[in-house]
Amino acid sequence: MTVTESAPPAAPRRGRRLAGRSLNEIGLLAAIIVLYLALGSSAAGFFSLDNQLGILRDAATVGIAAWGVTLVIIAGEIDISIGPAVAFSSVLVAKAAAEWGLGLGAAIGVTLLAGLAWGGLAGWLRARFDVPSFIATLGVWSALGGLGLYLTDALPVVLPENGLLTVLGGSILGIPTPAIVMVILFFVFAYVARYTAYGRSVYAIGGNAPAARMAGVNLSRIRILLFATTGLLSAITGILLAARLGSGNGGAASGLEFDVIAAVVIGGTALAGGRGTMLGTLLGVGFITVIGNGLVLLGVDSFLQNVIRGVIIVVAVLVNVIITKRARATRES
Repeated sequence: MTVTESAPPAAPRRGRRLAGRSLNEIGLLAAIIVLYLALGSSAAGFFSLDNQLGILRDAATVGIAAWGVTLVIIAGEIDISIGPAVAFSSVLVAKAAAEWGLGLGAAIGVTLLAGLAWGGLAGWLRARFDVPSFIATLGVWSALGGLGLYLTDALPVVLPENGLLTVLGGSILGIPTPAIVMVILFFVFAYVARYTAYGRSVYAIGGNAPAARMAGVNLSRIRILLFATTGLLSAITGILLAARLGSGNGGAASGLEFDVIAAVVIGGTALAGGRGTMLGTLLGVGFITVIGNGLVLLGVDSFLQNVIRGVIIVVAVLVNVIITKRARATRES
């Protein structure tokens, strides 16, 4: 009888947690709709087809990496290496294809493997030596940023003309190829996060790492896989960016890591770990991208744009902290 009487309270608590996540996503969707209405009435050309396709391309640059970073932050970690990793990937694929005598297919393969390697290295430093993930990925950020500029003398490396590059940098049936890749990867990561043992392990580590270890979760393996995944996604983004620009550039994607982290946090992923959804991140990506596009169309000074984005990140973190504290209080009540 005792078990029967104690069971019902768990359902309402679970319902409140789910309602909280849904409220965050509904709020983001409403904010995006408001942005569309406001920009559509104030920014000339916002609703044009070319601009909407441009928003999709920009969203893909942020979104592809954001899927991996979502899992990293859910696990209670952080990855700040995205921007230089994307730039270096664009340089690497261009150098390999144009100057090192490799075919385009081999150049893409080398770039993807390199992405796995530097991401795995950051994860190994975190797992093997308990180096804070911020420091490990800061090292990768600095090394890749320097290498990208050193190998190119800060000049673009022009890619050879190739049909595959035209497709990767262009569109399929009128839809930008990077956006198609982003959507496909979104469904893959949404499935992994929700329905696989790996995804459950990521949430468990973020919620309580010692308890997850006692439950049999291999923390080292999960952490290495997490950062190897973000390295791979950065490489994919860099290849698509190089195809779009027609060249590799060590100075490309500057500050991308901040947009990615902002999108993840705005999407409701807790910086403390243990909470977050891919759907929330998708909406966060849309929110960040639409704001960036609108600021450009409105003619806002580029330096002031950075100020506005910084304010948005701070506000998003504050809201996230407040929601996390309330969720914790709800669980304890």
